[in-house]
Amino acid sequence: MDRELSRTLHALTARLDRAADRILQAEAGISYARFLALYVVGSLGGDTQRALAARLGVSEASASRMTRVLERDGLLEAARDQATGNRRRLTLTADGTALIAQWGAVLEERLAALVKQSGVPYERYTDDTKRLIRALDAPVEENA
Repeated sequence: MDRELSRTLHALTARLDRAADRILQAEAGISYARFLALYVVGSLGGDTQRALAARLGVSEASASRMTRVLERDGLLEAARDQATGNRRRLTLTADGTALIAQWGAVLEERLAALVKQSGVPYERYTDDTKRLIRALDAPVEENA
């Protein structure tokens, strides 16, 4: 049995990211990176630039630049939070919320079609992927 899971997962993720970027750039006029930033703010608790940077795995400076662009485009609001000093609270605008809903559905449709085309049952693939994510999120045992 070949032991190449890490390279296979990397290749799959990279190709899916590029495909999502091509779709969103061509049809929605937004990069996948910016779409993910909006998704994180709206769904995954990226309510400050620091939290957004951590969730996206980018520097705080990069998250700050992305925030400014999304704010300029009317998709995100960033307001200073007096209670937390220099932190900026991030919220989606109505346009940002609509973009995530519409194009998230399009990406889901396209990915579901790809999974079906591959012959892998959608529910099984989704369940197995969620199990892998939970395993990554679980605390690491010290004696493992």
